[in-house]
Amino acid sequence: MTVSQETVDMPEATGMSGRGRSLPTVVRTGIARVLPNEPLVRNGHLLAVSSLVNAGVGAIFWLFATHWYDDEVVGVSYSALSASLLLANIGQLNLNDFLIRFLPCSGRQTRKLLLTCYAVTATWSALVCLLFVLLVPALSPDLAFLRDPLVAVWFVAATAAYTIFVLQDGALTAMRRPGWVVAENMVFAFVKIALLAGGAALALKTGILLSWAGGLLISLLVANYLLLRRAVPRHERENPEAVRPPRLMSYAAADYTGSLFRMAAYTLVPLMVLNVLGAEQSAYFSLAWIIGYVLFLVVRNMGSSLVVEVVRRPEQLTEHGLRVLRHSGMLLATGVAVIVAGAPWILRLFGPGYAEHGTTLLRLLALSALPNLVFSVAVDVLRARRRMRLVVGLQIALCVLVLGLVHVLLPVFGVAGAGVAWLAAECLIATPLLIRRSRWLTSGSREKAPSSGRTS
Repeated sequence: MTVSQETVDMPEATGMSGRGRSLPTVVRTGIARVLPNEPLVRNGHLLAVSSLVNAGVGAIFWLFATHWYDDEVVGVSYSALSASLLLANIGQLNLNDFLIRFLPCSGRQTRKLLLTCYAVTATWSALVCLLFVLLVPALSPDLAFLRDPLVAVWFVAATAAYTIFVLQDGALTAMRRPGWVVAENMVFAFVKIALLAGGAALALKTGILLSWAGGLLISLLVANYLLLRRAVPRHERENPEAVRPPRLMSYAAADYTGSLFRMAAYTLVPLMVLNVLGAEQSAYFSLAWIIGYVLFLVVRNMGSSLVVEVVRRPEQLTEHGLRVLRHSGMLLATGVAVIVAGAPWILRLFGPGYAEHGTTLLRLLALSALPNLVFSVAVDVLRARRRMRLVVGLQIALCVLVLGLVHVLLPVFGVAGAGVAWLAAECLIATPLLIRRSRWLTSGSREKAPSSGRTS
């Protein structure tokens, strides 16, 4: 079986007539013709499509919610789900990236490793969520309804389930099933919209929360049936000689530590804008960040594909790293050009105030995605090589630079100061990485096995 065949969950179109084929087969064949044949790029594109579909349909979900439910119900439900997602991100211990790194080389230990990660993250996120429920009167009085026993059980269970949802994406990515990632995200998105309509028809105040939980449940059942009954057994058969790498706990701890610093850079800046400039300026920043972050997502998804391919073929580390830098650079350059040129018109769709105050900010955030490409590729390459001290160090540097520069520049430049801070921080990290790229990109290209225990 060739690499392209084992990578893509799509039948070959050669020699097949259009007659008698099912709609899913036609769709998969069409996608196969449009996307590049190279597994590294194809899988990265599919993961990016999954993120964009999830974001786009998610926006539609909330658009319908604002029309079908009272404003108070929407506000409370959004706050509850935002809290659940934040707790799930904390509780999943960054084991999504851990699975992307180690499932490709786990052989017959694949099922055991996957189920162990499921159990650990579900348990930990449930405990974190339970603590939040106990402290919710002090942390967020508006969410005090979560203390109701039935609602609390739902909230804890949904949070734990969402950690599994995140991890299954990582597992499917690791086993080269990005098409399934797209499919399960579409199932989740469209089922919750259908249930949302049903809840509105029945005038349920909990319709938003129940529809989200229902879509999550259906997606989990479908994805894990395919994952555990088809993808895992096939992966174990195709890699019978693979041996589980050593020192997984130390890797997971270091990776989680680094991810906390990166998450802090992403989540604390809006709070700093709110505290320094007020709610109105915070709204301008949040919308510009949501739009600009799409470019960061493209790089992150290409990076996940890079890790999977480098772990399978470590001798191609340099080739794959340079390929991602070149290919993603061209995609980003196009996206950045569109956003920089169209920023006023994009923001004007949300109101004249957003265009007036957010245009410069959005342009700066879009430009910062270019040096972020170098930073992200370096982190992913180093993660594949288990150079965890550098992985953690780079993410700490990003966090310290971003938060420090935002603190200094917000009073001087207003909300645009946050954009200057992001661009400056990314450039300060990317420049030495480019100059000394041989230390992280080329020096490890001749490693013999992806399970190398090197951790320094």
